[in-house]
Amino acid sequence: MAYSPLVKYVAGRVLSGLPGHVEEADLISYGLVGLISAIDRFEPERQVKFETYAIPRIRGAIIDELRTLDWVPRSVRARAREIERANVKLEHRLQRAPTDDEIAAELEITLDEFQDSLLRISNSSIAALDEVWTVSDVTGDEVSLLDTIEDRASPDPARAAGAADLKDRVAEAVARLPEREKIVIGLYYYENLTLREIGEVLDITESRVSQLHTKAVLRLRSHMPGEDFIPD
Repeated sequence: MAYSPLVKYVAGRVLSGLPGHVEEADLISYGLVGLISAIDRFEPERQVKFETYAIPRIRGAIIDELRTLDWVPRSVRARAREIERANVKLEHRLQRAPTDDEIAAELEITLDEFQDSLLRISNSSIAALDEVWTVSDVTGDEVSLLDTIEDRASPDPARAAGAADLKDRVAEAVARLPEREKIVIGLYYYENLTLREIGEVLDITESRVSQLHTKAVLRLRSHMPGEDFIPD
């Protein structure tokens, strides 16, 4: 009961990027399963805060349940993959992050169609930066990298090196984002601002912030192809 507000917090964050017909109460019920799992598996001797350990599991439980519902249109998923591939191709060719106009031209669609696609992806996507640095443990559950920290009495150098390499790669990918997208990522994930609040800071609309966030996540995923911790 003491940690149940974590479920509402995570459910609210996930709900902000979902269609209007998705009920917060349903997300909370899915998240409670993750909270119970976190309580059962938590090991205090790892010296990790319970909140840090539980949030990825709560989010994972919500996302797993949403995925079983298969409510995201195939056309939206296909468009997201097309944008990722176009981003990789253009970055390789231009040696910089491509603009909206350049991506639209590569996809042979108008700028308005491209931005509309970003909104559709944003409104139906359950992928977020939180998941980009998530891995799977031996049980198949998705956990934060912090969950993989070994007991100090028995360190595992190989795992520590792997985790450090992954975090370095994510940091490098974030650094390559266009400036405004980096700001959105920082305000959303590190300052915990809502999309509306970020819009007020940047003096742009909430829908534009949503587009920037979606583009940033797609860019990050395109920089790290083939990783099993990146959601479909």
